[in-house]
Formats: sequence, structure tokens, C-alpha cells
Amino acid sequence: MRIVVLDGYTLNPGDLSWAELEALGECAIYDRTPVELVFSRSVDTEILLTNKTVIQKQLIDQLPALKYIGVLATGYNVVDINAAAARGIPVTNVPTYGTDSVVQMVFAHLLHFCRRIAEHSAGVRESRWTNSNDFCYWDYPLIEITDLTMGIVGLGRIGTAVAHIASAFGMKVIAYDPMVTISEMTDVEMTDLQSLFRISDVVSLHCPLTRENQSFVNDELLGLMKPTTFLINTSRGQLIDESALADALNNSIIAGAGLDVLVTEPPASDNPLLTARNCFITPHIAWATRAARSRLMNTATANVKAFLRGELVNVVNGI
Repeated sequence: MRIVVLDGYTLNPGDLSWAELEALGECAIYDRTPVELVFSRSVDTEILLTNKTVIQKQLIDQLPALKYIGVLATGYNVVDINAAAARGIPVTNVPTYGTDSVVQMVFAHLLHFCRRIAEHSAGVRESRWTNSNDFCYWDYPLIEITDLTMGIVGLGRIGTAVAHIASAFGMKVIAYDPMVTISEMTDVEMTDLQSLFRISDVVSLHCPLTRENQSFVNDELLGLMKPTTFLINTSRGQLIDESALADALNNSIIAGAGLDVLVTEPPASDNPLLTARNCFITPHIAWATRAARSRLMNTATANVKAFLRGELVNVVNGI
């Protein structure tokens, strides 16, 4: 079997090993593949692995040898799964590798807003404390998250894990999920979307991107939020209308936004969120701890091994 990894660098920038995958057949691993080289690198390939490189119907139709597509991530919108299904080609993903890492990023953003450790540390290095008239000082409101209300949009695996941690912090937890009417967690109250945005002190997004929810966080929903509320998104950038969020931040309609994802990645230099007030952006790294990437690598390889044995696991296109 000929195996090609089109864009392996973000999964493995050098601290992991491809050896287990390489042992399965002739293997070509590329750090990145520009659009103009996708076809030439994929031709005659039977097993094609991608993270963010787009695999469209036109490409699938041009690869007669292709038998399997593996996505090195949980989200699989980069692959035309229907076109693959029409060819009888299974598409697999890695559904569970990053839950703990993503949850930790949610609270990293939240705790940053509450205590501003980086900014206060920078002030100390600039001699603010040395020259202070008092034994302490602070430049931002210091917020205790106990008894604040955490609103979670999407109560799947990650959303549920966020709810557990929020409860451990002593937060009240409310959630909205169109597929969940009653939470299995006794300390999570289900509510409607508008009420969640209106009541919450923190709103955290944990839903998959669909046609129905693209840009659902718009000026109307943002306008319902309290001016002290923080919005956190570690899910998909396309869930948010970025211009509306920038306006809400710049006009103090909400207190701040912690974002690990944007609509376009990397962002254009004129993205309004890059200069918005109290908007803190991390470069899509919630998933990227070494532990999570190791799990991703192991599961992606296990998916390929199962396929070679004539089994299918973690298939997302119904084959």
C-alpha cells in the first residue's frame, strides 16, 4: 500500500515519530502541500492522510487508486465525504484525542481574563511594583469565578468536560444543545440559546460547524449579553460573525473574547479582531499539546491498521 501524508507538520513538528505508520507500507510524508502539488503528490496513492489540505470531489475523481482517506483531526469538513462515499472510499477521523487539552485552553482564557497574570507580570518587570507606594497594586478588575454562570453551547464530549471543570470551580452551569433536552449532569441546567447569552457571565462554544449555525453568534445574540460577559471559542471560527464581535468588543457591549479559532486561518492582516478591544487570540493551539498529538497520531495509525485488516473504525461517511 502506498501511503501519503499531505500536511503532517502541525501534528508532528519533530517531537513524535511516524515509524509505526511508515511500517505499514510505502510512505511519503510531507510537512505541507501547496494546492498546486496536491494532485501530483496524491496520484497512485491508495491511502491519503490530510489535516487541513482540502480533498474535493474533483481530486477524488482523478485518483483511481485511492481506497482510503484519513483525517488527522476531529473535524472532517476538508474532505468531500459524499464524493468519497460515492466511490466507496471510507473517510475516517480521530474523534477523542484532544478533549482534555481543549478544556484546559478554555479555562486558560477564562483565568487570564479574571487575573491578567501576563499583564501584571509585565508591569512588575517594568518596575511598577518596585516603585509602588503600596504593598500591592492591580491594573484590571480581579474577578473570582466562583458563583459566576458558565453558559456552554454544545454539550458533547468537550462541552460536558467543560461543565465538569466549571462545576468544580463553583460556577453555575447552564447549557444549550439542540440535540440534548435533559443533561445527564444534575448540576447543568438546559436552557434556550437566547436565555443562555442573556444570563451567562461566560459563554463557551463547543458545537460542530453546520450550515445552520454558521455565524450564529451575530450582533443580535451579542447584544443580549451583559457588558461584563466573556466569550470563549475553541470550537470553529465560522460560528462567529467576526465583524459583529469586533463591534461588540470595541463598543463595550461585552467585556472580552478569548479565541483559539478564526474564520480564516492564518488570518488576514485586516481581520477586525486582531485590533479589537480586549480580544485575545491564540493561534489554534488548544488541541496541540504533545500528549494530545501523540493520541492523535496513535489513533490515526490505528485507523489505517484497521482498514488494512479489512475493518473500519471512526468512519464518518457511512461506508
